[in-house]
Amino acid sequence: MFERLSELYHGAWKPVAGGHLVAASLGFAWIAYLLKTADDGWVRIIDDANLVFHEAGHPIFGILGSAVTVYGGTLGQLAIPAGIAAAFWAKREPVGCAVTGFWFFENFPNIARYMADARAQVLPLVGNGEHDWADIFSRWGVLSSDAAIAAVVRGAGWLGMIGVWGWLVWRWRASNDHRQDTGPMIDYPSRWSPR
Repeated sequence: MFERLSELYHGAWKPVAGGHLVAASLGFAWIAYLLKTADDGWVRIIDDANLVFHEAGHPIFGILGSAVTVYGGTLGQLAIPAGIAAAFWAKREPVGCAVTGFWFFENFPNIARYMADARAQVLPLVGNGEHDWADIFSRWGVLSSDAAIAAVVRGAGWLGMIGVWGWLVWRWRASNDHRQDTGPMIDYPSRWSPR
């Protein structure tokens, strides 16, 4: 088992084609634009799915106990993209890893919006109407700092999205540098090659 994990960690990354880098970059820019310009910061195409994973996270993580149920929403919406990103990482697929990594960090601004609403509680809620972050911050004794904590989470999300894009550019450069030095990064066997 440990040998397989070592292979996954040390295996060669698949190359990043220039067209894939451009497509991913345009997609990232479009989502960032929507995040910044939407009145409520809601990117419908992604955040509707994130809401489903959030709501599903409550009963799924609730299996671990009622105290964990309140955390399950945020954990659920982060666990799905993190798990998919880990699968792409294991397969050494940089574009898939970057896209799902970007999706992971895209959750942060909306989580921050929910956090910042902990005292005011003006956001429309789904489900039983209990405010997760009001409950969590009350448990932690930091309810009065909801806006400050939210600002840090929002900033971490933006830094994460920028970092993921930078990592993808770095992978693209590494695959191009390697190709110039040694030819293709991965030599896929041909069925006509001598055995």
